[in-house]
Amino acid sequence: MDESQLDDSMPDGAMTEDDPVHPAFEILTPAEHRAPIVFNSPHSGRYYPEAFVKRSRLDPLAIRRSEDMMVDELFRPVVGCGAPLLRAIYPRAYLDVNREPFELDPKMFSGRLPPFANSQSLRVAGGLGTIPKVVSDTASIYRAPWPVDHALQRIDAIYRPYHDALRRLLAETHVAFGSAILIDCHSMPSTLRSGEGRLRPDFVLGDRFGTSCMPALVERAAASLRSLGFTVCRNKPYAGGFITEHYGRPQRRLHALQIEVNRALYMDEEKLELHSGFEKLRKSLAILAETMIDLAVEFESDMRDAAE
Repeated sequence: MDESQLDDSMPDGAMTEDDPVHPAFEILTPAEHRAPIVFNSPHSGRYYPEAFVKRSRLDPLAIRRSEDMMVDELFRPVVGCGAPLLRAIYPRAYLDVNREPFELDPKMFSGRLPPFANSQSLRVAGGLGTIPKVVSDTASIYRAPWPVDHALQRIDAIYRPYHDALRRLLAETHVAFGSAILIDCHSMPSTLRSGEGRLRPDFVLGDRFGTSCMPALVERAAASLRSLGFTVCRNKPYAGGFITEHYGRPQRRLHALQIEVNRALYMDEEKLELHSGFEKLRKSLAILAETMIDLAVEFESDMRDAAE
């Protein structure tokens, strides 16, 4: 794979690493927003700026190991079902929008971090902060420290607009329907990181151990996936990241559910290539989307009846 293959029909125009430009995201909008539900794909971005690739010590294939490859396309049918889909343009190796805005490792940068930066989080310790230090747990991205001002600029140009868009989508949905349900879409490696070779389930549903989403939605999603022949776990090993935790406020009728898809279902994890399971899985996810949209409509109807 050469560097030209990293940009899969992403925005035109030059971009330097130290001067990131928009768009940071794309919103795929349905003809009719049918229910109080929004889908989000924060880790499927695949626009790798040339200057970033050159600054990295990794080859173009290795740097993609943390990418939730084509998850936005897997879930794209939800738009036809009546729900908007927000998707990242830039990859999580460049900037991870599923983190606090300033989870930063001071060892990565020349210059002093601002006092409000969180350099003590477990994610930073693991090299997976807002601007990651590693991919695939251990592979360091950068050759040497780089200016902290450039890191802050990257956050301003990409992180802030992305979350502004997500907040706006959820607020508009809440106003229109009286509630909002966020489905945060991800993919996961097929085997456990311990190296034991044990396979992970087909899907992991994360609701922050019951704190970010109404139980009925999680249970219905799990039942729908199992009826399609998939194995499903809840909250292990993924209970939901920053987005699920930050936006899930069931007491305010704001719900967030993270969905992790096993990559072996649709891609060759070593070659980073799609295989024949992609289209089959996409059809299954369209069925799942219809199930969740129908449940969201029922949920809103019940809430309206209770209020009358």
